[in-house]
Amino acid sequence: MSYKNQNVLTRTFGKEVHQGLTAFPKYLSSKFFYDAIGDKLFQQIMALPEYYLTDVEYDIFNTHKTDIVKGFDKEKEGFDILELGAGDGKKTKLLLAELLEKKYSFVYRPIDISENAISHLVRNLSSELSGVSVKGEIGEYFEVLDRLNHISKKRKVIFFLGSNIGNLQHPKAIEFLKKLNSVMHQDDILFIGFDQKKHPQKVLDAYNDKTGITEAFNKNVLTRINKELNGNFDLDTFIHWEVYDPETGTAKSYLVSTKKQTVDIDCLSLQIHFEPWESIHTEISQKYDDNTVNWLAEESGFKITGSFTDKDQYYKNYVFKK
Repeated sequence: MSYKNQNVLTRTFGKEVHQGLTAFPKYLSSKFFYDAIGDKLFQQIMALPEYYLTDVEYDIFNTHKTDIVKGFDKEKEGFDILELGAGDGKKTKLLLAELLEKKYSFVYRPIDISENAISHLVRNLSSELSGVSVKGEIGEYFEVLDRLNHISKKRKVIFFLGSNIGNLQHPKAIEFLKKLNSVMHQDDILFIGFDQKKHPQKVLDAYNDKTGITEAFNKNVLTRINKELNGNFDLDTFIHWEVYDPETGTAKSYLVSTKKQTVDIDCLSLQIHFEPWESIHTEISQKYDDNTVNWLAEESGFKITGSFTDKDQYYKNYVFKK
């Protein structure tokens, strides 16, 4: 990442921290969980038995990979894969390997806010799948969307996997999908994952493991504020709290102050006061059913042309077209 881009991300972090912690109720964006430490913690989360999402989507790809990639480029004219929020690419590698084996012509462009994640992914792909042409992009989703059309004139297959769309409440999800629709050409494809509604306890367990890794991941946003913005959060005075509403399908994560306290953030010239048991909302993880996904697609100007799911129907990948 260039020094200029690093400065832009730092300013964005500070601006959004200021906005969130001076709002009522307080909030911080889950996108700021991620740095070198956060990336490592999320890798550990994905390996937890409670965190079903990675395994079930991996199983979907492993089971249906031939049928999935068949729809990407039927005429084999060549295309770009743009993956928003690529992370470590564990699941995507199954599809990339299938595309290589079937001799498709494509360029893989992983996009992530974390420079650390992109660097690791590009490095790993060069050794694991050396035949794949990889061009990593660092940035936020909406910022990257504005430049999608300038990256390449080739047909695009856009991946938005995992629980990424679930981090947006419905109005924001529609806004995001509309923006994405507006920069897609008629023959482009959006391949997008939606975590499905299921037993409420299974959802709660996925975001509140007994080993405390998810808690550490949630608190990493405070660690980043301390490190990058010269804050003095005492992490031991905050607890991780997860709730799930089965009616709306909304899971929410909070950091809750266990006492009355004041936090200074020197780089922002900011002093934040907490009452006992006051919360900071840090993450939303939305769960869906087919009716909700169909509604989101219609509201955003998409039509659903296919879907793939696991044996328990915990998770679904849908094919969206304009």
